[in-house]
Amino acid sequence: MGANQQTRMGDGLGLSSVAEGRGAIDQTTMVRAASGADPPPFLQTRMTHKEKEKEKEKEEEQEEEKPSPSRNASSKYDFVKVKVWLGENADHYYVLSRFLLCRMLTVTKIPNHVAIKIALELKKLLVDNSLLDVSQSDLEANLFKLMEKRGYGEDYINRYKMMTRFHHQRVPLVVLVCGTACTGKSTIATQLAGRLNLPNVLQTDMVYELLRTSTDAPLTSVPVWARDFDSPEELITEFCRECRVVRKGLAGDLKKAMKDGKPIIIEGIHLDPSIYLMDEEKRDDNSKMEKKVAESENSPATVKSKTEKQQENELHEKRMDDSQECMSEEGRISEGLSCAKSHVISSSDPACSKEKNPRAEGEGHKDLDLQKNNATKKDKPAAEPIIVPIVLRMSDFDHKALLEEWIATRASRDNCLPQDHRKLINNLKLIQDYLCSFESQGLTVVDISANSFPQTLDWLHSYLLQCIERGLLAACSESPKQGGS
Repeated sequence: MGANQQTRMGDGLGLSSVAEGRGAIDQTTMVRAASGADPPPFLQTRMTHKEKEKEKEKEEEQEEEKPSPSRNASSKYDFVKVKVWLGENADHYYVLSRFLLCRMLTVTKIPNHVAIKIALELKKLLVDNSLLDVSQSDLEANLFKLMEKRGYGEDYINRYKMMTRFHHQRVPLVVLVCGTACTGKSTIATQLAGRLNLPNVLQTDMVYELLRTSTDAPLTSVPVWARDFDSPEELITEFCRECRVVRKGLAGDLKKAMKDGKPIIIEGIHLDPSIYLMDEEKRDDNSKMEKKVAESENSPATVKSKTEKQQENELHEKRMDDSQECMSEEGRISEGLSCAKSHVISSSDPACSKEKNPRAEGEGHKDLDLQKNNATKKDKPAAEPIIVPIVLRMSDFDHKALLEEWIATRASRDNCLPQDHRKLINNLKLIQDYLCSFESQGLTVVDISANSFPQTLDWLHSYLLQCIERGLLAACSESPKQGGS
């Protein structure tokens, strides 16, 4: 009996220990499941194949939702070069760049992280299929398929085509971001430049300081809004005068933008929209006068005299070219360092190359043909520039709070600011009212707020795309008229 009781007691102890062990296993499995660890093997066998596929899809979606990689993130596909050939005869090519492709996609309002993935998918598609030499049309066809696959269809594709046309035709674009202090001009200008892939941003504050310190321009170190004036009209007239001086300082950059067809964004306080609107009106008047002259020249009464004058001019130009070619060779000796620049163009002059090397006659004729082609290209009228002036306006309460903070930080380092901050804020308010007064003439005035800044940036992005599209349509409508005349 004692032995049996001991065995039963032992069995009871054994059973209880086994039960405790199972309880411990259940607790550990619960802890591991709660902590996100892998489930035990007997639970893994219960998962079906469909559930595993669903988990994989969830993991892939989570990876796609992760923040976009940095600009310097590289891939193994970047070590393979893909040549994209241009032209009908495929004469020229460029090497495909994922970064530049991303910039073009962000112009069409595709988010940056999606643009990075589309560019990488396109590079993978081309490299995996051994398409290392593709035409521009084939590249765009594959790109548009990937865009549609991501949900960016016809509207985005049309924007992409429009921007490629804009860059190919080299239509000048000048964006003016006007406004007073603390209205977000610099932030808006840099953000728009990044979104629209526009590399040139000019600040009028820098131009003002350069003109004041390095030239004899009538500009003072004290800004116009920090001075005392007897009346608001006197303040506005002085502001307009300084804006005209800064406009002269910007003349070189604007001429280069018009000539080379390079887009530029100018931002700052010293921007008077009336100056640039007046330039645009003058340009329209000049174009109307040119059309009238062209119509009068095409009249049948002047055709004979026109042909006779053309023949006389051609003979005169030939004589002048021959004399200039010989004179240029003599003048080149005394030019010194400047001959290095002119020697490339005029070293193959036929008048002198025949004596030096008879084999160079054909090359001389080729160079003359190239010079004539370049001259005809220069004579072609440039595309009409797209000028987009924008005035940024902020509510009085928010603007006053930002101005007080800005004045407090600037007064510690600038002794030129007056002690009466209310007068300075009032002067800036008068300048802002003057800039916003051009809204009645069709100028775009944009209300800026810290709460709706991303929405305002998106609206400006769309607005500039619309302006570019209208400018391209105007350029296309004028080009057949010029060709017909």
